[in-house]
Amino acid sequence: KQWYQRRVRGEMRIRSYGQLLESYSSLTVTYMATSFGVSERFIDRELSRFISAGALNAKIDKVGGIIQTNRPDKKNWQYQSVIKQGDLLLNRIQKLSRVITI
Repeated sequence: KQWYQRRVRGEMRIRSYGQLLESYSSLTVTYMATSFGVSERFIDRELSRFISAGALNAKIDKVGGIIQTNRPDKKNWQYQSVIKQGDLLLNRIQKLSRVITI
């Protein structure tokens, strides 16, 4: 039960952070921490964890204290999708060819 509650709170924070980040191309760690009423250290750790997990499309400039959003454009997303589907198809064909030649 505690795991589930922690997971739900994490997902809610991801959505909240994502909504704020969508509005800006970049913003400061200080601004974001103030917006959510938490410390800069907390927001830095949270965002680092969510960004590395792929839950948020952003990057943190620790020297400048700036969070920059990385909005993947639609064409890039489509290209990545086609590449993944092509790889899956090639793998299936290779597996099938091994079965047929035996």
